[in-house]
Amino acid sequence: MGRKTRLKEPQRLILWSIFEQVRATLKSQGLITNSGLFNVLASRYKSGIPSPFDFTVVDEAQDISIAQLRFLAALGAGRANGLFFAGDLGQRIFQQPFSWKAMGVDVRGRSTTLKINYRTSHQIRSQADRLLGTEVADVDGNTEERKGTVSVFHGPAPGIQVLATVEAEIKTVGQWIASLTKTGIPPHEIAIFVRSEAELDRAKAAAKAAALSFDVLDENVTTPIGRLSISTMHLAKGLEFRAVAVMGCDDEVIPLQERIEMVADEADLEDVYNTERHLLYVACTRARDHLLVTSASPPSEFLEDLNHSSGNPR
Repeated sequence: MGRKTRLKEPQRLILWSIFEQVRATLKSQGLITNSGLFNVLASRYKSGIPSPFDFTVVDEAQDISIAQLRFLAALGAGRANGLFFAGDLGQRIFQQPFSWKAMGVDVRGRSTTLKINYRTSHQIRSQADRLLGTEVADVDGNTEERKGTVSVFHGPAPGIQVLATVEAEIKTVGQWIASLTKTGIPPHEIAIFVRSEAELDRAKAAAKAAALSFDVLDENVTTPIGRLSISTMHLAKGLEFRAVAVMGCDDEVIPLQERIEMVADEADLEDVYNTERHLLYVACTRARDHLLVTSASPPSEFLEDLNHSSGNPR
């Protein structure tokens, strides 16, 4: 708290000198940042170079960065309905909110909320939705109503367990996974997700307790055939498994205490809580049929919201 301070001019001059050195070094090595690449492309298309595409479809639009959106706006400029965005504000985990309208992309009054879920059972979806409340909004005032969504199939109710110790949690998850494999679910249809790399050892221990081989996924996110997958929640985005265990949902783990300690005001704190909720929501909804959420005591406050439906979460 109290670390958010307006920089004085001498400090700004020092920082800009550092930025200039970094940019000069990148240029001398013939390198460019990802954001710089999209800004260069945006400038090219704004200058009048014809777009190579008539229409552009963008998935996972909630995680677009400012530079990427600037590029897409230039790509579709002057073309009616040239851009189509599909996304879910409840799954925004990589970007802080910003105004699309200010970037030249105004979707107000042109959006539609899809209400049919083909991927996740009714039981898992309805319980995970308790993390987000009934409505999610962006900076420009666009809202997503989460009421009325239906899943096309049913499954067993998710399990939420708070264990006395980490060792008890590992044993419980291991037994749960072993029981699933006995019903015929292959290892590559099972995953364990944790908040960060600090909890990966717990996931590995659970996989070993289930006597299964496993792979820890990296940025390439290649799921191995015949082996259980383990990863952090951020890498879970876009994946799908028949069964998922979300481990280590302890107090001070999610929401991550380190992030909370860095916030400077109430608005920042709300953003941290929202993105941490979205992260747990993403992890839970990677499960198609079976979901188990666990923690060692004391548990994250989010587990109480998962267990109780009481309107908007705290």
